[in-house]
Amino acid sequence: MIEKITLNKLQKNLDFFHKMYDVVRLVDPIHKRVIDYRSNGTEHTCEACYDYWGNGQICENCVSMRAYREQKSFIKLEHSPEAVMLVTALPIDSDQEPVVLELLKNATDTMMIGSGDYNKGEIFFNAIQDISNMIIRDELTSLYNRRFLDERLPADIVNAVTRQRPLSLIFIDIDNMKTVNDTLGHAAGDKLLERASKLIQGSIRTETDWVARYGGDEFVVCLNNADKEAALRISEQIENNFSNEVFSVQDTEITIKASLGVMTMPDSGLTAEELIDLADENMYVSKKRHKKNK
Repeated sequence: MIEKITLNKLQKNLDFFHKMYDVVRLVDPIHKRVIDYRSNGTEHTCEACYDYWGNGQICENCVSMRAYREQKSFIKLEHSPEAVMLVTALPIDSDQEPVVLELLKNATDTMMIGSGDYNKGEIFFNAIQDISNMIIRDELTSLYNRRFLDERLPADIVNAVTRQRPLSLIFIDIDNMKTVNDTLGHAAGDKLLERASKLIQGSIRTETDWVARYGGDEFVVCLNNADKEAALRISEQIENNFSNEVFSVQDTEITIKASLGVMTMPDSGLTAEELIDLADENMYVSKKRHKKNK
């Protein structure tokens, strides 16, 4: 059994870590805040952990959230406007709040990467983005995957509750997926999923919302700062886009049939799992209604 790192053990080794790394910091991966650690405990600062990267956005490939969820260390390459950084995230044993130790090392000119002015070269930055996308993107649809959803949704919920803003989910299940697979083959089913993905993506606000392939023929759409009325409107738009989309596979015309369930988070807040479950339940109500109307 691996011995966990505690705050007390960390305090004893901070000077050593600072000698080895360019940046040493504690973060709360759920609230996305840098943590100030003193001998009498921890305290959130006003600094968002992702501010360091200078783009004003939560990191899509958040290894600190992964380290916290799975309770083991993770490493990734990330870049700021000035440098390529090697980020190591280690979970810290704390009974107060989620705490992760982030160790950042400037790797721009190390032997691991080579030498050169990578700050001006987009090729290497694009390679870093490609590596991140392999981790958080679904290979077939290019949408976010289940891992991204599990790591990002809790942070968006915390942000919504903290800022007292609405957040809604749409759970989507493709109804005719099995029929298409059985009659036309899985290649046709893949084409159906790709078409559905593009239509969903085109129905949301790309600057605030996101969609993930939950698994198989299921999708989850997260609508930030969207109340129930707005979420229902977007849900109807997705349904309309599905019903108006007709494409041909093996001389067979296919339309996308789906059931959608909408859930808006109440003021009291819900966990990510609870919010997904309730949206899923509402989707099944829609599915039963579809079967009844056949």
